[in-house]
Amino acid sequence: MPRGRYSLHDPHDHTPLAEEHFHCAPGPSGWRYVSQLTAPSGDPAGSVDLALDDLGRPIRLELHASGWQVRGAALDGVTWVRTDPTGAHATEGNVRAHAFTGTSPAFLIATARLLRLTPDASATRVRLVAFTDPVLAPRTLDQSWALITRETHATDNGPLTVEEYQVTALDTGEQHAVHLSGDVILSALGIELEDLESPPSAFA
Repeated sequence: MPRGRYSLHDPHDHTPLAEEHFHCAPGPSGWRYVSQLTAPSGDPAGSVDLALDDLGRPIRLELHASGWQVRGAALDGVTWVRTDPTGAHATEGNVRAHAFTGTSPAFLIATARLLRLTPDASATRVRLVAFTDPVLAPRTLDQSWALITRETHATDNGPLTVEEYQVTALDTGEQHAVHLSGDVILSALGIELEDLESPPSAFA
């Protein structure tokens, strides 16, 4: 069960945004990721709880940030309920999309798991619903994912397979790289792996 810490920063000016303390693991029905976020001030900044089925589809998502809450799942596309900090108002949304995304590294792992790309395959288009900070506002976006390389490196703990993905935002054409090993992001836009207590899990 990988356990560690990511640092999240603004991808444009590198302003620190949060630290995300996480643990994740594959299970009999898929994969689960749980994390707590801490602001640069040290105050709690939210949480992520994401569970995937064995095909990589989100069967349960729960996000907390700034008092807002989102609960969602893959249902007729993706469906979610967003609740305001007072708990008095809840709005439901549904989009014909493949999965969810957001600032957490969990979503990059989940998208890679869902697409199951190979290095010789062409880029694949995916529609996602992003929940944007600080109030978890939903936004539908389209991305293109391509697996550029898959390399295996020798380590003290045995072979480590590292994949490099190229992710393109189809509305702006902006591209960035995602480096992934198993169920751990090594680096990505706005994300750095700062600490890892155990090796990544290998998906079957």
